[in-house]
Amino acid sequence: MMIDVHTHIFSKDIRENREKYFPDESAFRLLYEPPKSKLVSADELVNAMDEQGVDMSVIFSFPWKKADTFKRENDYILESVHKYPKRLIGLCCFDVFNSQAAAETERCLDAGLRGVGELALYQSGIDEEALKRLDPIMTICREKKYPILIHTNEPIGHLYPGKTPNTLLQIYNLVRRFPENVIVLAHWGGGIFFYNLLKKEVKESFKNVYFDTAASPFLYDPDIYAIAAKLIGVDKILFGTDFPLLKPARYFKELEKSGLSADEINAVCGGNAEKIWLL
Repeated sequence: MMIDVHTHIFSKDIRENREKYFPDESAFRLLYEPPKSKLVSADELVNAMDEQGVDMSVIFSFPWKKADTFKRENDYILESVHKYPKRLIGLCCFDVFNSQAAAETERCLDAGLRGVGELALYQSGIDEEALKRLDPIMTICREKKYPILIHTNEPIGHLYPGKTPNTLLQIYNLVRRFPENVIVLAHWGGGIFFYNLLKKEVKESFKNVYFDTAASPFLYDPDIYAIAAKLIGVDKILFGTDFPLLKPARYFKELEKSGLSADEINAVCGGNAEKIWLL
């Protein structure tokens, strides 16, 4: 089964009136003000899945600051999951600094969503205050045995819209703060998996941590798949496209050059995700 663990969809109002959200949502404006930045519906995603050979997708919206916006968009995720129950798995999303974040987590998970994400801290990075805000959300996810997907990025290299000020130490502090939570680090976790080579502490800290491949063709050479598989194990890598930013076919071409075996590619492209969301 082919499972894409990282896709974004938006309600009709967001898709047709994105400009009206820019004044209150600076991060959304940064990423989606360019007209070429695509916003797609659940129907468009499922059509693309059919074209690209993807069986299921994990869907979410955006970490909106305003409660009325993230509640409405999370409702759209719920509506989409109910419309396509065999194709879509939904996560709830919001700004962790909003006072209603924990209550929204409870509401959405009780209504049928199966985790939280993609949570992003575009301005602060994953600092101590962010970890405090995450604590009640992590508690809920841990108790309900649902994963949480966190936006991370490499702290060096070229700048691009959406690149946060997170550091590898901040990412590691997040993982260590919540050792019993299943955590998916987006965008290869900023490359932190390299430190799995350390003899002490890190391997145990990473026991419940997974790494998705979202935006990989923009960021890394195809060699990253085999290197990551060697360093952290192929069972910790999850196929994610960041659709509609990139289509799955772009990743399939890179996987062909990755040096992974057919069985390893199958694990990355769905087998690993099944163990998190479907078993």
